[in-house]
Amino acid sequence: MNSIIGTSNTNAASAMISPIPARLQQLRTAMKAHDLDAYIIPSADPHLSEYLPEHWQGRTYLSGFTGSVGTLVVTADFAGLWVDSRYWSQAEKELAPTGIQMMKIASAAATLHIDWLAQHLASGKTVGADGFVLGLATARALTSALQAKSIKLDTSKDLLQDIWPDRPDLPLSQVYEHKAPFTVISRKDKLTLVREQMRSKAADWHFVSTVDDIAWIFNLRGADVSYNPVFVAHALISADKATLFVSKGKINPDLAAILALDNIEVADYSDAQSSLRHLPATDSILIDPRRITYGFRDAIPASVRVVEAINPSVFAKSRKTAEEAQFVREAMEQDGAALCEFFSSLEASLGKQTITEITIDEQICAARARQPHFISPSFGTIAGFNGNGAMPHYRATPESHAIIEGDGLLLIDSGGQYLNGTTDITRVMPIGTVSEAQKRDFTLVLKGMINLSQMQFPRGTPSPMLDTVARAPIWREGINYGHGTGHGVGYFLNVHEGPQSISGALAEAHTAMEAGMITSNEPGIYRPNQWGVRIENLLLTVPAVTTEFGDYLKFETLTLCPIDTRCILVSLLRDDEIDWLNTYHATVLTRLAPRVTGAALSWLQERTKAISK
Repeated sequence: MNSIIGTSNTNAASAMISPIPARLQQLRTAMKAHDLDAYIIPSADPHLSEYLPEHWQGRTYLSGFTGSVGTLVVTADFAGLWVDSRYWSQAEKELAPTGIQMMKIASAAATLHIDWLAQHLASGKTVGADGFVLGLATARALTSALQAKSIKLDTSKDLLQDIWPDRPDLPLSQVYEHKAPFTVISRKDKLTLVREQMRSKAADWHFVSTVDDIAWIFNLRGADVSYNPVFVAHALISADKATLFVSKGKINPDLAAILALDNIEVADYSDAQSSLRHLPATDSILIDPRRITYGFRDAIPASVRVVEAINPSVFAKSRKTAEEAQFVREAMEQDGAALCEFFSSLEASLGKQTITEITIDEQICAARARQPHFISPSFGTIAGFNGNGAMPHYRATPESHAIIEGDGLLLIDSGGQYLNGTTDITRVMPIGTVSEAQKRDFTLVLKGMINLSQMQFPRGTPSPMLDTVARAPIWREGINYGHGTGHGVGYFLNVHEGPQSISGALAEAHTAMEAGMITSNEPGIYRPNQWGVRIENLLLTVPAVTTEFGDYLKFETLTLCPIDTRCILVSLLRDDEIDWLNTYHATVLTRLAPRVTGAALSWLQERTKAISK
């Protein structure tokens, strides 16, 4: 039995007190005042971040939907939220008391809301959006679709300023250096690398808005965004100097003096737009059209030659150096030791004390916090028991969560930010008696994960091509999952990092796999309202062999934590798959045993025992 806390009559109670209908009415009043027939509120900020500072969480404020991705469109008589399959169950629950319609899309990259606007608005109508949070690529797609129907796009107005009375201020956490020994490449050398790419494209300037690129280039970190150690800023780089646009007070005088040694000046965050407007008329500037908003692109004078290409830092930071990879291996050992402590304690507590999805989050974070160099979780822990585990982006709340009791599967997806690396891992453990159907799903997912782990492929293989490798054993049974198989991971940076992504729905063109990239491997099976299975390790791309057919790459598994063999139907595994699992567990035991003692060591030894048919 899966006991749920606080869900009875939740929707009915929320319907009476939800502030969302009143907020939507305020938005519609503001739309009418500005002659706008529709308004778009994306899940975005001026940096196109995945996780948003509260100041830019307007979509949550106006819809009540708390998922990380979704686009809200409001007209005089309609409000719809476009979300992909990861969020359908969550959106259905959270939107129920609001009157907002859930609009299902295949993936986060889908633009069906644009098609909807073009189909449902009459010629001569006007669509509004804040250009400074509207991605340039999205704005271009909007313009193309709307102009074809003689519909105008107005990006000049941030209506949230008019209707959000208690809008949070910009984040003000301090910026700090990511220092040696964990910083392997100097700030000067990173700027040199960027400038070499600028010269190769005949660009005098380079404007960067994405906060992870800025953090990487300048060897700086912050705490403006939940879970990712970045700070809100823009950067303008020329051949001999660079300017960081950051809110006043975030960079102290001592750090500013250190930056000045590399000819980096600090300006106010609000000055970025003006600096673009005042670029010399005969100069040229490099921008990444997928990583800049329409508002900043529009600020560049028409006389300035614009070079559009991927940010040089995107490629550079995705390929970890040998020294960085070694630090990440150490971080994985620290993380694995924390997980041994957590899982051994959790198993010992089952049936003896009340355990909930909430306490699991608290305990796993506490275990990591005892490890050296730990800074924070790398994302909000997903602890889902039985039916809750069937929602890939489920998040337990004090108002609605499960008690871990009875029989079933407990899915735990978690990660940590360490000065020496970023971790992301998913494990599933059995609670009570596990059914044959649950074991079958677990084993199919494991087969997919092992398939990808063992893959060898030509250098430069587009990462989406590898997606089917993990899905093949699952597809063979007529089953599928709605999310990508893998995402890039940063080095004490964003837990989701491009350009590579093992996903068939990927829209990014620059996806070639290269040595040094760290990518997740996380196939899954989800049965709504029953259970979910996902097994996730992080993989490092490394050289394999060189033949007359070219250079080949393979994967090194970085993550160190046992995969629960109690959930496996061994009869479904091939001999080579059993060998892979036993070898992996032997490695986990060898690497983690020196870092744990007592009950954690006993648990590790038990969970890494070899299996056989």
